[in-house]
Amino acid sequence: MAEESTGRPGGSSDVPSPNYDSARHEADLRSIVRVNLRALATPLPLGFFTVAIDSVVVSAYQFGILPTESQAAVALVVLPAFILQLTVSIFSLLCRDAAASTLMGCFAASWLVEAGIFFVQPASGKEVLGIFLIAFSIFIFLILLTATAKRALAAVLVVAAPRFFVSGLASVTDNGSIGKAGAVLGFALAAVAMYTAWALLFEETRGHEVLPIGRVGPAHATTGDLASQLRDIEREAGVRRTL
Repeated sequence: MAEESTGRPGGSSDVPSPNYDSARHEADLRSIVRVNLRALATPLPLGFFTVAIDSVVVSAYQFGILPTESQAAVALVVLPAFILQLTVSIFSLLCRDAAASTLMGCFAASWLVEAGIFFVQPASGKEVLGIFLIAFSIFIFLILLTATAKRALAAVLVVAAPRFFVSGLASVTDNGSIGKAGAVLGFALAAVAMYTAWALLFEETRGHEVLPIGRVGPAHATTGDLASQLRDIEREAGVRRTL
């Protein structure tokens, strides 16, 4: 004889019976389920400082401040950024910030690709790098559409998207003027990323906003009490059954 579903969480079937009332069981579930949170510092200042410093180095090379033969040296400076931003991506995931984790993980990949092509200098490397940077700029624009709750982060992406697009176009066309335009955007990206990192670091160490970051909506919950920050956490990724 087939076993009948109990219609309750943990019953013999994963499909609740038609008589199961989720609202009636919600209070009982809240009393028996515990969600443990890890106290983690924000990794974003490290990520944005890395973007700023490496953008300065790469832009100096693109603008012609550094000689052409310094390409391998630039690669050695850029390579550690891959490790740092991959670390930031992992800890952003642990902090339950999917957008920041995705962004920093892809930044890490971009540094690894740039460092590899700069160092090895393979045939058609500049053209391949250019296509990669153009595709990466489109990805940054898509992330920008989801990052409006943090205006400082959005400001970084507003500069980063054209910066990578123009730099990619310069690599594909081998046009020096376009390359210098990309370098100028790179210096602008470094300035905005440096400010954002500085502001986030002040906020973390002081416990309140010191420099304006422009948090709105869910991102503004950092100024609220614990209850407001944990509202509906049981429905978030890592707690609910499926992603």
